[in-house]
Amino acid sequence: MSTLERLAATIEARKGADPKSSWTAKLLARGPKKAAEKFGEEAIEAIIEAARGDREKLTAEAADVLYHFLVMLASRDVALADVYAELERREGTSGIEEKASR
Repeated sequence: MSTLERLAATIEARKGADPKSSWTAKLLARGPKKAAEKFGEEAIEAIIEAARGDREKLTAEAADVLYHFLVMLASRDVALADVYAELERREGTSGIEEKASR
């Protein structure tokens, strides 16, 4: 199991936890809209660090993006395995072809 898969499992396990005891539970308790907003905020912070060129800060922000992405998925009951399956389905397909098929 990869680090990302372990993190997704931990987030899933926090769904029923007391929001006072877990940051993840607190985020999930706020609902899908708030989870999406938080993901967006973190993505913007990562973009800023990418533009600035600070590798260390970008790495930290990228970790935040991945965490909040997984929280957002969990808030809508989308499993990481489903995302992996979609990526596998697209594997070997040109990005241009994939976009045209939508």
